[in-house]
Amino acid sequence: MNLKESIEKELKAVFFSLFDHKIDEKDFLQPTRKEFSGDYTFVVFPYLKYTRQKPEDAGKRIGEKLIENSQWVDRFNVVKGFLNLNIKPSVWLDRFHQIFHEEDYGFLPPNKQKVVVEYSSPNTNKPLHLGHLRNNFLGYSVSQILDAGGFEVEKVNLVNDRGIHICKSMLAYQKFGNGETPGSSGIKGDHLIGKYYVRFDKEYKKEIDGLVQNGTGKEHAEKEAPILLEAQQMLKKWEENDSEVVGLWKTMNGWVYEGFDATYSRMGVSFDKYYYESETYLLGKAIVDEGLEKGIFYKKDNGSVWVDLSDEGLDEKLLLRADGTSVYMTQDLGTADLKYKDFQFNQSIYVVGNEQDYHFQVLFLILKKLGRNYAGGMHHLSYGMVDLPAGKMKSREGTVVDADDLMNEMAETARRHTEELGKIDGFTEEQALDLYETLALGALKFFLLKVDPKKRMLFNPEESIQFHGNTGPFIQYTHARIAAIVRKAEQLEIDYQSFDVKQIDNLEDAVLSVFFLLNKFPDIIQEAASNYAPSVVAQYAYDLAKEYNRFYTEISIFGEPDDNLLKFKVAFSYAVARTIKTSMGLLGISVPERM
Repeated sequence: MNLKESIEKELKAVFFSLFDHKIDEKDFLQPTRKEFSGDYTFVVFPYLKYTRQKPEDAGKRIGEKLIENSQWVDRFNVVKGFLNLNIKPSVWLDRFHQIFHEEDYGFLPPNKQKVVVEYSSPNTNKPLHLGHLRNNFLGYSVSQILDAGGFEVEKVNLVNDRGIHICKSMLAYQKFGNGETPGSSGIKGDHLIGKYYVRFDKEYKKEIDGLVQNGTGKEHAEKEAPILLEAQQMLKKWEENDSEVVGLWKTMNGWVYEGFDATYSRMGVSFDKYYYESETYLLGKAIVDEGLEKGIFYKKDNGSVWVDLSDEGLDEKLLLRADGTSVYMTQDLGTADLKYKDFQFNQSIYVVGNEQDYHFQVLFLILKKLGRNYAGGMHHLSYGMVDLPAGKMKSREGTVVDADDLMNEMAETARRHTEELGKIDGFTEEQALDLYETLALGALKFFLLKVDPKKRMLFNPEESIQFHGNTGPFIQYTHARIAAIVRKAEQLEIDYQSFDVKQIDNLEDAVLSVFFLLNKFPDIIQEAASNYAPSVVAQYAYDLAKEYNRFYTEISIFGEPDDNLLKFKVAFSYAVARTIKTSMGLLGISVPERM
């Protein structure tokens, strides 16, 4: 039982003794608003029918009774119908002593629940872009948070490595590549293949324009352009396992994977298992047969297979084309079964953009109709598009904002901004470059993760890199500041591990406000894990850094004459830095030791 729950238990007992009524609600205490004195607040208004008193009178009566024998509360004040409670300083100190000495503080015990988090899902015809950054950062962070929340987590990546879009890049390379390779061109593999995807689109548009000028209708021209027909023929050859086409496919995909690996490494994300569409796209056909046998699916006269979801407020959905080829839904049904076979998960989370909301609604409903016992644990973690001030991304026009390019731009912005502020004095060139990279990725990840994923957002590189306000670099700088304090204490041989809380009888408000936040960290992890919400952790990290900076501004550390208090203030700072590092780590963000 944590501190808040302990106070709630005492309050329930007091309320019953005074008014002969049990409070059945859970989580009825809330943090006191900053403009009032107190740590937790009990709102009296919902219970006036039991107190039969004015809100102020009921609050005062409850407060007086509570502090008579409370282990935790020593003061209270009543503002209208709000009973604000102050925790005893000795309680906060004892709690801090536990926090300070608790390894992996904040992490919850194992709960024997397994979660599969699927994210990234790139196409092998182009490099990762800005939207992929939000996807990967979100998927990786949710995985870290769930792990901290006691879940056993498997991170998986379903790579879209087959289909007409892949053949478009292959065909353009075959026609216009002249044997170019990443080595010969000096172009990263995924960028090289992306170049030919763009080239296909340009040639395709040229052919459409030519057909239209010769009198062909545009819609017909779009379907009959020779280069598109060639790409479709190449896909047919791939599906027939033509050795030349498959060889080219393997070579080009190999270049892309090398490029992806470099980008993933720089992004700081990883996967426990990869699935490939080329290996899974046929898996769903057996499930389609199963659905037909059970009468859940039906076949039209042309041989295509459908499911009718109109009774559930949706529509009819194609599951198998008339020619027997699969669609994305077919593949996803098969892959869902495969993932459950591999991991026997309790939850399966898909991190995919909100343009696929309907797709996943249908997928989960079909799996329930098929009686899959895992279907109830499936969740689509939907997120909105990311825009830059310059405008929306359009990949086929070659104006996509590549992830690599944006990370390079962020590193350059971090360099310029850091040098202007003089925060690299005494750094070697290598140390400075490491710092720029740490700040750049921290700024980028924090800015993308602090926003509720459902919201479409505008990413502003200049705003994200600032050292003040709700940004990654502000929190990183706070950590570096505290690390400097701890280093100085160690140089002065201050044994901050040996502070004695029993000798401390007075705590400043700036310390108490940080105590409150430190104590809250396990609840933050619980909340973030329950809601798949890195934004909860991001807000917490910012609040903790901001409150510590208030303490740093108001209270002297090394000017403290009392030896035990000096040790305590350093230990207090150390605990804050450790919690900042842990919380930022849950977002996939590194924090520097020096700045």
